[in-house]
Amino acid sequence: MFADSTGLLVSPWRYQVHPEVWMLVLFVIGSWWYALRVIAPHTPEVRAGGPVVTRRQGWLFTAAVVMLWLASDWPIHDISEEYLYSVHMFQHMALSYFLPLLALLATPLWLFRAVIGSRRAGRVVRWFSKPVTAGFLFNVVVVVTHIPAMVNQSVSNPVLHYSLHVALVASSLLMWIPVAAPDTSMRLGYGGRMVYLFLMSVVPTVPAAWLTFAEGAVYKHYDIAVRVWGLSVTTDQQIAGAIMKTGGSIFLWSIIVFVWFKRFMGGYGKEQSYRRPVETTLTFDDVTREFERVPAAPEPNRD
Repeated sequence: MFADSTGLLVSPWRYQVHPEVWMLVLFVIGSWWYALRVIAPHTPEVRAGGPVVTRRQGWLFTAAVVMLWLASDWPIHDISEEYLYSVHMFQHMALSYFLPLLALLATPLWLFRAVIGSRRAGRVVRWFSKPVTAGFLFNVVVVVTHIPAMVNQSVSNPVLHYSLHVALVASSLLMWIPVAAPDTSMRLGYGGRMVYLFLMSVVPTVPAAWLTFAEGAVYKHYDIAVRVWGLSVTTDQQIAGAIMKTGGSIFLWSIIVFVWFKRFMGGYGKEQSYRRPVETTLTFDDVTREFERVPAAPEPNRD
């Protein structure tokens, strides 16, 4: 509890309304509904008999929307922007690692191509989603969003704050395209994906180590008298560094392990199974039927 400008006691857990978040969530849901109902019937993939959306994609889209809402609304948004940098770090992890990946996995191929749009826009997206370009942009945004002056300014400047979030999500989407793009031609191979994800786990260790071993308050905005859960400024920074390093690395390395097993163990279970496919016995009728199907060779001319 702390006193505001009027002298009244205010709780850090007080409920705060964020209509802009609700409007964003409703816009995403409305856009999804419009795409399924209006755009999908006119796409070549759906006209050819392909599914508009699979059940798996529907559940992944639901998970992405729920994550967007939870990471952007009360209480995570308010605690992260006003009290604890560790919660701020968790919010950025959700917006950069989890949400973009879920969004790409939930996107059908026809919708992905419709979003890219014209050939010119497609060339632009393909260039920015190249592994070197996308990885560079993503890590630049990660570093910039952890600069103390930028953090202290963004939490009190709504325009800068939302601009950084847009840049973070956009660069994260580009970063994940080489790994999980609906269009498989834009993905790396199995080995390339593993190397790429390993490199993506290296750069964040720099600001993470800096937060973990820094002395004193790195971000002055969070050096306030009100301490949620009794966490000191130093402990809060150390937890933020642990979330960035350990949480991000575990997530990326889990995907690396999954890709490795998918590449090298794909047919192992089938090959090692004691069950064998039923072998059909060739019968006399089968042989006779094949001879009748193949025309007889013409008699040679003996003249």
